[in-house]
Amino acid sequence: MKCAIAHYHELALKGHNRDYFEQSLITNIRTALKDLGIRQVQNLHSRIRIELPPEVDLDVIRDRLIRVCGIANFSLGRVIPLQLGDPDLEALSAAAVAELNAKSFHTFRVTAKRADKRLALTSMDIEKSVGAAICERTGKQVSLKHPDLTVYIELLTKDAFCSAEKVEGPGGMPTGVSGKVACLTSGGIDSPVAAYRLIKRGCLATFVHFSGRPLVSRASEEKVRDLVRTLTQYQYHSRLYVIPFGEIQREIVLTAPAPFRVVLYRRMMVRITEELARREQCWALVTGDSLGQVASQTPQNLCAIEEAAELPILRPLIGMDKREIIDEARRLGTYETSIEPDQDCCKLFVPPHPNTKTRVDDVLRIERTLDIAGLVKRGLEKVELTEFSFPHSAT
Repeated sequence: MKCAIAHYHELALKGHNRDYFEQSLITNIRTALKDLGIRQVQNLHSRIRIELPPEVDLDVIRDRLIRVCGIANFSLGRVIPLQLGDPDLEALSAAAVAELNAKSFHTFRVTAKRADKRLALTSMDIEKSVGAAICERTGKQVSLKHPDLTVYIELLTKDAFCSAEKVEGPGGMPTGVSGKVACLTSGGIDSPVAAYRLIKRGCLATFVHFSGRPLVSRASEEKVRDLVRTLTQYQYHSRLYVIPFGEIQREIVLTAPAPFRVVLYRRMMVRITEELARREQCWALVTGDSLGQVASQTPQNLCAIEEAAELPILRPLIGMDKREIIDEARRLGTYETSIEPDQDCCKLFVPPHPNTKTRVDDVLRIERTLDIAGLVKRGLEKVELTEFSFPHSAT
């Protein structure tokens, strides 16, 4: 019988709350695989067993599980019933050889673990027996230190599991256990990575995008929809708010000195996002800021922007350099979308020499000439909502 065994690390440390975290992870696994005819997802209290239908495409299973936050690693293989409490070594060896049929290798090793230490056969007994059988039937050699391939055997409560692969998962926490956050999403490289880092820590991300419309096209909005669609594969349901921001920017330009525009734009975005965050019951805002990367991300400007917020602002990329962020975007599958050209509102009316050491007193003095409440209200009145679900499309 085909089966997947998923392992987790951090959840095992949760004490009295462990059952809640494990059940959340199982629920997310079921959601990720719900359209594939999965028969059973079972909690074995140290690992999760997923029973697979015979006709299932293992590549699809692998692609889904690799995005389930909370899974440290998983293996795809087959199970063999235990005989009177111990495995049938002949059947186990046959299963191991069958798992190797499609693999290309010259050397191998067998690694066995017992979930129940009361079994008569030790892990070493099983490794020796199965390893000898593989040598005999395939002609391959054992290498304990540097094998081309490892056969993994796990003795569970009622059966044994055999696999010839171990796939790394994202780790972290099951999505949804850490509440909701509102992510300011620009369509660039950084903000999707920042959102993912919070999703990986158990947050459910609500996305907020500020478009330069009506002064520019919808190109940035289409990019952001594609990015949110990709990130929804990690959290299964997403909400994207798009705010036409061009007219608000133009009003700021007509009133404020040029060097302060960037900070004023960002403070206005924070205020509007915060109102949407309260509607969504989010406990924090998330940005893709990386310290010193652009003018709005200098220490003084970050402080001036944050002063406009009442909710916490989380910056998971604050200490990362651009190369690290790009590498993670490539792993997520967001990089190619992020680098597509668009007409981002952040590029509208940007002065040639923005202030990099903005003082809060100066910003507050300038904002007294603006109808802040009216501009926030105008942004909220024109907001557009799109919902996404996985494995389904946007609605």
